Amino acid sequence: MNRRPLDRSAILALTLAMTTAMPAFADKASGTLNVAFTKELENVDSYFNSSREGVVMQRAVWDGLIYRDPETNEYVGNLAESWEWIDDTTLEFKLREGVTFHNGEAFNADDVVYTVNFVAKEENGVKTQRNVNWMESAEKIDDYTVRIKLKEKFPAAIEFLSGPVSMYPNEYYAEAGPSGMGLKPVGTGPYKVLDVVPGQHFVLEANENYHDSPKGQPKIEKIDIRTIPDVNTQMAELFSGSLDLIWQVPADQAEKLGEMGQFTVANESTMRVGYLQMDSAGRSGDTPFTDPLVRKAVNHAINRQELVDALLQGSSKVVYTPCFPSQFGCIQDVTEYEYDPEKAKELLAEAGYPDGFSTEFYAYRDRQYAEAIASYLNAVGIDTDFKMLQYSALRELNMDGKVPLSFQTWGSYSINDASAMVSQFFKHGSLDSTRDEEVLEWLNVADSSTDPDERIEYYTKAIQKIADEAFWAPMFTYNTNYVFSDTVSYTPTPDEVLRFVDMSWN
Repeated sequence: MNRRPLDRSAILALTLAMTTAMPAFADKASGTLNVAFTKELENVDSYFNSSREGVVMQRAVWDGLIYRDPETNEYVGNLAESWEWIDDTTLEFKLREGVTFHNGEAFNADDVVYTVNFVAKEENGVKTQRNVNWMESAEKIDDYTVRIKLKEKFPAAIEFLSGPVSMYPNEYYAEAGPSGMGLKPVGTGPYKVLDVVPGQHFVLEANENYHDSPKGQPKIEKIDIRTIPDVNTQMAELFSGSLDLIWQVPADQAEKLGEMGQFTVANESTMRVGYLQMDSAGRSGDTPFTDPLVRKAVNHAINRQELVDALLQGSSKVVYTPCFPSQFGCIQDVTEYEYDPEKAKELLAEAGYPDGFSTEFYAYRDRQYAEAIASYLNAVGIDTDFKMLQYSALRELNMDGKVPLSFQTWGSYSINDASAMVSQFFKHGSLDSTRDEEVLEWLNVADSSTDPDERIEYYTKAIQKIADEAFWAPMFTYNTNYVFSDTVSYTPTPDEVLRFVDMSWN
């Protein structure tokens, strides 16, 4: 496969503009950092979106009880000063005193109890149930002591409490609910939200009363975030000075901007994995993907290494597991499907499809990756009816079991535990296209055991069967290109969380 040009005409036009004009970077004296999001974020309430942009906003606006240092992976207290296991299913927290929410409410045990008891109830509709459904309830011991009761043993609880589980103000949230929180977010985090235009524009301001958090204190006064779906438009605005920072920039564009010598281009690995999901359970009707021979053919049809080398570049790697290699329990000793299109054709013929077949093929991001994957499938006789959707639309179709084949990605909410990915998609939830009883049984053990060796043993069983049966076709890990003006100082972290609190002016 030749390296795919990514809108070269736009890049050449931008290059010409760069050679004929001097950039007019935004005046850092204004204190405003101008940032672009590529994807729409319709609801800022962190429990009611599941996008990477939502994770970025969550870490800026809200705090959790615990904080995991992204470099050392050490757990330290944030809204909690300390914690201990009372028994296998009960965690007790001593809360930090003197913390206030952005609206002036004092933080205490009532906020933890209200937040946990609200998000833990499935009927309240938290978007990613896996992030919260391990909690049973919370109870107040005194104003600054609280206990969280787990439904069953869940050793990854500390990891989840350091990530997607944020604390909300009980009085405000009881009145505003998810819709109100989405329009006027209130947290304890390093940045306050001044303005929200859903899906389009967000303005954050440094929290001058931020507590002594391990996140550190905000150094940039204001963050102005606009949704700009087109990367070439982002690049043009970066050069003109109306943007200071863009991220998730495709390799070709990042390389071109780096050659200009006027921007910092940083490439960092992420925990995001790209994969093909196949409807092996037959939820979408009479589909060929219920046959393991067909699924193995799909795996053999795709040249993963060529995709990495030609399109992703940077620190991306080929993977054959339905999880990110650094996650606890994500073993790598699995069946690997080398690129072998002739083998793929033989398997299709053996499955009863000597002339191939047609299928709908969905994606929500990275059109160029999805189109390249489709070309590999077409080459072995799998004719794809390609449909590009918004993430929310594709997610709903998946939940309804109407997707035979799709290219998707998952960043695990930057949770460094295999349960955040494998258990998200293979435990018979609404997004599980496999519904394998053995895998479910093994994951139940792995997710609940307090013995690390037993957890690894049962994740190994589950992951090896997923690979042996070719339930998915894992593709590659992602990397992210961050491009920012030389007025900005920022060192990205490997978990793909854009941390505004870590940014400063040069």
